[in-house]
Amino acid sequence: MPSDCISYQDSGYFSNLIVDYLNQKPELKSWYNRFPTLDNFKDQIEEKALSFTDEKRAVLLASLTKQYENFDLSDGTKTNLDLLAKKTTFTVTTGHQLNLFTGPLYFLYKIVSAINLARELKSKYPEYDFVPVYWMATEDHDFEEISHFNFKGKKFRWNRESSGAVGRLSAKGLDDVLELFKLDLGPSENAKKIATLFENAYLQHENLADATRWLANALFGSYGLVIVDGDDKSLKSIFAPYVKQELTQQVSFSKVSETIRNFAPYDVQVNPREINLFYLEDNLRERIVFEDGSYRVNGTSLSFSEAEILSEVENHPEKFSPNVIMRPLYQEVILPNLCYIGGGGEIAYWLEIKSFFDAVGVTFPMLLVRNSVLLSSEKQAKKADTLGLSWKDLFRKQSELINLKVSQISDFPLHLLPHKLALQKQFDDLLALAEQTDKSFTGAVKAQQAKQLKGLENLEKRFIKAQKRKHADELERLTQLQNELFPFQGLQERKANFSEFFLSEGDRLIPLLLSRLKPLDQQFEVVVI
Repeated sequence: MPSDCISYQDSGYFSNLIVDYLNQKPELKSWYNRFPTLDNFKDQIEEKALSFTDEKRAVLLASLTKQYENFDLSDGTKTNLDLLAKKTTFTVTTGHQLNLFTGPLYFLYKIVSAINLARELKSKYPEYDFVPVYWMATEDHDFEEISHFNFKGKKFRWNRESSGAVGRLSAKGLDDVLELFKLDLGPSENAKKIATLFENAYLQHENLADATRWLANALFGSYGLVIVDGDDKSLKSIFAPYVKQELTQQVSFSKVSETIRNFAPYDVQVNPREINLFYLEDNLRERIVFEDGSYRVNGTSLSFSEAEILSEVENHPEKFSPNVIMRPLYQEVILPNLCYIGGGGEIAYWLEIKSFFDAVGVTFPMLLVRNSVLLSSEKQAKKADTLGLSWKDLFRKQSELINLKVSQISDFPLHLLPHKLALQKQFDDLLALAEQTDKSFTGAVKAQQAKQLKGLENLEKRFIKAQKRKHADELERLTQLQNELFPFQGLQERKANFSEFFLSEGDRLIPLLLSRLKPLDQQFEVVVI
């Protein structure tokens, strides 16, 4: 194949906002702090070092030690936890929902990006240490989004009622999902490993947060990954001053609203609320709204005066849960973080909130678009080669790809551009003649011109259609290959689960990704397995 990577800009799968961000368009500069290059990290390190206190480090380390109490730690994770006590240690962070069995493939790519970035930074700045962090979105409450995963085109769903933060959900009932999953996995050794991973994660732990921590640790712990659960009273005690400020001053609403008013021509990713906090208890995560001089928990009878809710923050900070606007601030307050790694949609909403960070005096992290990957088998790569397709061709929309291929293999030109130009020249001459003879003729000439051009376009379509029929077998092989690599004509990494590829690659899969992916290159990588 001619190339094994494609720029994000050329892939066709990123929004105009992200393409312009990657191209460092000057108009976007005020929406981020520094663009993620190795050299730019020096100033980011110095800026973050000034604001991250010893007190925060002590609370962070104590909280993480407690969170890991019942888990076996790898030497790499133990080392990185110890390093977090040092002033010269910083984090690079990615976050993800608690999708069942990791959900889509890009869960892996996010964490690989963080691990590899930490390695690159250590090589560039050996006097510092860098810890890759996975932030578990334990406080999300959209169970529908996380309740399933896909394996070879089949959806495995966890059917249950849900309310409150998903991290607190009991893992009961997932034994039924495992039994169904085993039927499709088959009897191979790698299939048994996959089933064991699922069983140890979900059948041996009480809630979804612990199950996800165990699974992420099993997959990445040996590479020093540190996993953070923000649903933590001690960590939220550090964040409490910002919660109080949000309740009384509503800074996020004013600042983010101001930014998105200037967001044209881009689509707004998230809109702020007047108060961007939830009230959190077991089986409850509801918005806090300010109405008629009091703070009310939406959909409940709970209501607070200003003094009462500020007292509640002071005594029970764990009951206040940030939404999508406030969560990034929470993360950056409690971590010595330099960079956030996320998908295009995530980076888009981070770009909306820099003015909010500036207003509350918190260092805004560098924003890195996570690695994206297309996994191909050797058989699929050879098939593409035989069909004369480049990887860039396969990234095209299917209708465009088919038309391109038909034009390449056709025995004669299918596009009638020379004939259209010749016809245009004839009618230009006729229009000039009509102008000289009788201007009332020009309408008739233009009508005839449109009719003739339409006729040529119809002929062109018929030529293409006829050639598609003639080369139907080859085009069927082409579309079949693209559908395998781009399920439902979308990105593989958004549909397939890692288990589909672990089945063939086993323990080689993650080391292969770590060896191939370069987070700062901003390329859509094609990895042949």
